[in-house]
Amino acid sequence: MHKKSDTLIPEELKAGMFDGKGMFPFGEKNVAYADYFTGTSYLSLLNKENLVIANVTFEPGCRNFWHIHHKSGQILLVTSGRGWYQEAGKPAQALNPGDVVHIAPGIKHWHGAAADSWFAHVAVEIPAEGATNE
Repeated sequence: MHKKSDTLIPEELKAGMFDGKGMFPFGEKNVAYADYFTGTSYLSLLNKENLVIANVTFEPGCRNFWHIHHKSGQILLVTSGRGWYQEAGKPAQALNPGDVVHIAPGIKHWHGAAADSWFAHVAVEIPAEGATNE
């Protein structure tokens, strides 16, 4: 995981002051994938041809359940708020604006908002033939 220097982050973002009005569209309530989250998330597809790129916004305390991207990986670009990322068997890592997480294929993981902060990231699905999620 790449951690951005805290000195470059505006104070309001460090404090988790985020109302969903970020640099990318907030999106609609994430009904299609609601069964894979605890809490409410919002999804805005930024690109879906050849390379899926989406802005995902989490209400405070919202996170996705443990999951695996088979044959394909994922890159998370943290844009706002405070969140968490954890791989199975490892401690959870705090996420802040500017952090980049590269999730290799086959890694069981979860990510989401801190209990007291909204959180947003741009998710990039790395394309691969026969890719599935569980």
